[in-house]
Amino acid sequence: MRKQLMKGNDALMKSAILSGCRAFYGYPITPASEIVETAALYMPRIGGVFLQAESEVAAINMLYGAAAAGVRCMTASSGPGMSLMQEGMSYLAGAELPCVIADITRSGPGLGNIAAEQSDYNQVVKGGGHGNYRTIVLAPHSVQEMVDLTALAFELADRYRNPVVLLADGFIGQMMEPVEFPSEATEPYLPRWAVAGTAAARGNLINSLHLDCDEMEGHSRALEAKYRIADQREARAEEWRTDDAEIVLVGYGIVGRILKAVTAEARAEGIPVGVLRPITLYPFPSSKIRNLVNHARVFAAVEMSNGQMVDDVRLALNGARPVEFLGRGGGNVPSHEEVMRLVRELASNFLAPRARETEHVAHV
Repeated sequence: MRKQLMKGNDALMKSAILSGCRAFYGYPITPASEIVETAALYMPRIGGVFLQAESEVAAINMLYGAAAAGVRCMTASSGPGMSLMQEGMSYLAGAELPCVIADITRSGPGLGNIAAEQSDYNQVVKGGGHGNYRTIVLAPHSVQEMVDLTALAFELADRYRNPVVLLADGFIGQMMEPVEFPSEATEPYLPRWAVAGTAAARGNLINSLHLDCDEMEGHSRALEAKYRIADQREARAEEWRTDDAEIVLVGYGIVGRILKAVTAEARAEGIPVGVLRPITLYPFPSSKIRNLVNHARVFAAVEMSNGQMVDDVRLALNGARPVEFLGRGGGNVPSHEEVMRLVRELASNFLAPRARETEHVAHV
């Protein structure tokens, strides 16, 4: 198909429909409102269901019902709305129901403002609801990835029978870029486990309530085993000029694009910099970070928050290398100039000693 110029939020919803999504329940909130608008426009045309819920609490519980019936379904929101959805997300994970939730992040805490931020990381990646559960989390950094990762989100949701979150900062949701959609759509199908109101599905049961303690423990351990499989198989990251990088910049979403531009300038100055951009925030690409330790002397996490992903970078490295941090909040973005200053400081502090050692050896 030829490329189309469109906004990230619109591209996400069109990709969802092409991926077999046939039910959308949501409540509009900036900067995610275009997803709701696009769903309202197209869902009725394909025989799907669109419903603007009275609240985010209602929307997430409607998702529970549609997912239990075996329908590919989704919702979308931003920080304050995501906070209201946390209990429902715990229910969905506990009942092993697949669905997709788009979080187009804005500044917090509280109502914050409507500018882009990445402060929902802990809420989504660590599981903001109650109990022992995880959600798979994908972080697009372009409008094209809004398309590609939405399709992947529905596949992973079905594969692991688990909620999948698309965590995209407000820039990615609102920016316009050329995108290409797949030439073939995914046809909806009815899973064998669904409560479909048919004779074949009569014995199916969707539940997250286990009153017996041993039964509850067994269910939690079964969920954990599923998450361990996802850890091993689904971690994804983009590595850009990391083969010989002695300084590795780590950032996701729009920040990843800034880091690539900084790396290009730093390389022109002779500073060996590379970028590791996590695509899955859960499972976090820890092994891909650890694989860079052989030649990387220092890592730097760059975020649009006070520092949340940086904790996972430090856990991945477990003290093997220092991890610096640069963050901006309130809707401010780490600028090219700010990151470049950090890179030069790191080069001075961590790379200069090696240069002096090399000069000394050459002199001797």
